[in-house]
Amino acid sequence: MIHRDRMTARLDGEFAVFLIGMRINRPWAVHRWLPVASAMPRMLRELYTQPGLGLLSHEMWFSRTIVLVQYWRSMDALLAYAQDRQAAHLPAWQAFNKAIGTDGSVGIWHETYLSGPRRYENVYVNMPAFGLGKAGELVPARSGLQSAAARLRGGAAAVSAPATSGEGATPPAPH
Repeated sequence: MIHRDRMTARLDGEFAVFLIGMRINRPWAVHRWLPVASAMPRMLRELYTQPGLGLLSHEMWFSRTIVLVQYWRSMDALLAYAQDRQAAHLPAWQAFNKAIGTDGSVGIWHETYLSGPRRYENVYVNMPAFGLGKAGELVPARSGLQSAAARLRGGAAAVSAPATSGEGATPPAPH
């Protein structure tokens, strides 16, 4: 559903934003990069079937460099998943190190950010629920939420109820 209004997203409390991706350095070496690329869908399936693990939502883009932006309920939840010996992540990481290591055929990377109230802002116009708007609650960017500066000052405190939630988004876990 396209929201034609100016919308902004809010998420209660602190949350983590995790950017992760891979770069195909040798496109002709499909046997090197395909196993790496196929590991992420397995992890995403696991995370969405077990909402208690803490992933709220993600977005993904494909090109020579594949980029995922993930929104997590907390940094603790993200780190716990990364270290969980029963989860899909550790075997994928071990397989990458064994098969690819530092041979240069496939690059992987990640960046992690901790955010929370008054440390982020966003706006969406003529967009479906996207990014933080899918992970949190979308509200009209009015009543003290018209500008980036106002949103950063916490203008959302004046908003008592969301206009809509992200379509298909997993609701935030209770604190």
